[in-house]
Amino acid sequence: MEISGHTQMLCLIGSPVGHSGSPAMYNYSFRKLGLDYAYLAFDIKEEEAPEAVRSLKLLNVKGFNVTMPCKTAVCHCCDELSQAAGLIGAVNTVVNVNGRWIGHNTDGLGWVQSCRDSGVEVRGKKMAIAGSGGAATAIAVTSALEGIRELSVFARKDSFYDNAEATVEKIHNHIPGCTVHLYDLDEEGRLYEEIGKSDIFTNATRVGMKPMDGQSLIRDTKVFRKGLVVSDVVYNPRTTKLLADAQAAGCKTVPGVGMLLWQGVEAFRLYTGLDMPVEEVRERYFA
Repeated sequence: MEISGHTQMLCLIGSPVGHSGSPAMYNYSFRKLGLDYAYLAFDIKEEEAPEAVRSLKLLNVKGFNVTMPCKTAVCHCCDELSQAAGLIGAVNTVVNVNGRWIGHNTDGLGWVQSCRDSGVEVRGKKMAIAGSGGAATAIAVTSALEGIRELSVFARKDSFYDNAEATVEKIHNHIPGCTVHLYDLDEEGRLYEEIGKSDIFTNATRVGMKPMDGQSLIRDTKVFRKGLVVSDVVYNPRTTKLLADAQAAGCKTVPGVGMLLWQGVEAFRLYTGLDMPVEEVRERYFA
């Protein structure tokens, strides 16, 4: 489709963005569905985010995605936040609704949908999750909103530990149907004990990603068992050491690439009200 005077713009902001597959994924989906939209990427530093958001509002763009390091800064630029975005304290999708910026966070729902796509339902389950950054926060909050019964959050006592404490407190105060605990990730014995009592274990740390590819948080693979679901937010490599070890022990696994796909699917729905052509996008960009 050719760009015309009626073409509506969407975009990605953050830094770096040159490696992002979002423009290709969204523009392919727009063409496939015959939508007169165009999607671009702009390299925006964290301190530039407020000015960028004001400029996008002036241009009356239909919406935009946000990647690191701008997710928290943009949160403060929105006119309204979804429940998930408000609890997470970060946005990755902003939609223009009659000139008002509505901020959403589809990262956690992307993880939930990836689990469902793999035949795993989170409602009523117990999960142990490692990590205290943006991905861990989004998954913990969204899984609690989606009905997970109990969460055991493991975080290292570093500069992000305060974030883990805040996340646990928010879940405790705002989602009473979910029981949540916080533990030190360096307490390996406690981690294995909680995994042993859990239905799902999720790695939401960078362990397994370059330059830590070939590494896993789980050194004693005896903790893996049939019936345990193991998920990883790391998507490069597609099969991390954690997932390979879990598969070898007979666990069902949920790779990180699914979260990447499904968070985009949810954002597309927020922008257009339509379903992205998921299978074509998966085959073309995520195979």
